[in-house]
Amino acid sequence: MEIEEITINYEEEGLLLVKELEKEVLTKGLWVTLLFRYQEYDRKKQEYGPEKYSIRRYQKRGDQYVFKSKFNISSAKQAEKIAEILLRWISKQ
Repeated sequence: MEIEEITINYEEEGLLLVKELEKEVLTKGLWVTLLFRYQEYDRKKQEYGPEKYSIRRYQKRGDQYVFKSKFNISSAKQAEKIAEILLRWISKQ
């Protein structure tokens, strides 16, 4: 398996419940860190909800990447706040 093949798309009974919109590789090596932009399907509304974001870590074991951990960013507002704080911290260096 290659990094490009890792996805957070999740399907159940032919219905795509988690739809990956975009993926960026943050780090490569024996430990891989990926940033995903995605939407979750709301069965009640029968539509995809707002965009969410997830940072996920995978460890390479042999030819496979094994999921190890994740941090979900639940809204654009939370993502903006995280980005704002990181930019402030970086500018202090």
